[in-house]
Amino acid sequence: MTGTILNTEERMAMLPADVPRDAVIVTRNLQREYDMGGEVVRALRGVNLTIRKNEFVAVMGPSGSGKSTLMNLIGCLDSPTGGEYWLNGHRVSELEDNELARIRNKEIGFVFQTFNLLPRATGLHNVELPLIYAGMSGKERRELASQALVKVGLGDRMSHRPNELSGGQRQRVAIARALVNSPSILLADEPTGNLDSATSEEIMVLFDSLHDSGQTIVLVTHEHDIAQHARRQVHLKDGSVERDFETGRKG
Repeated sequence: MTGTILNTEERMAMLPADVPRDAVIVTRNLQREYDMGGEVVRALRGVNLTIRKNEFVAVMGPSGSGKSTLMNLIGCLDSPTGGEYWLNGHRVSELEDNELARIRNKEIGFVFQTFNLLPRATGLHNVELPLIYAGMSGKERRELASQALVKVGLGDRMSHRPNELSGGQRQRVAIARALVNSPSILLADEPTGNLDSATSEEIMVLFDSLHDSGQTIVLVTHEHDIAQHARRQVHLKDGSVERDFETGRKG
């Protein structure tokens, strides 16, 4: 039903009564089970999570804790086997695959550890890609992509291809691509995993700046120094939320 309601205010009004009206992500008893050759693996065991607009949240936990599964569900890359999930008022836990794809392209900007750039395309063209999928005209695409690259400090590298850029610059291109659609949330999965410590810190300073400008960010990481940049940490263990706390860090 929510897939047909385009007005954000109407969608938000359909959230459970106890949920803040500025909630971007809401999960209730979110579960994900996998059948591994007859054995059922319970990757998520009833996660309750509310993330509000302009929060900067780090999701942490050891290998097998459910971090990646939760990220895939929040990112609409997978569907839960139980519970409910609302993204910016869309009840995505009930949507079909084609609706999920539309919501994903409109509401979420992804940043991955491996950059995922087209090697033969310029930085500008890499950033344009989500807008091509959205059917936007060439002139408007180039303008928005240029603005996004300037925002991440790469205004002078738009015509460079990935092999002409450093690792940090490639990740900045990937971040610009994630931002170009003005998504509700920026979802970053180990965004500094392929970078040295100095470059990692530069990328995290960029995330700090994006958060200060109003961007909602969910960061999946296993590195405590990276998570320290977030204003809130959610720790998973065995598919459940073990701890959820404010870090005390201010913008």
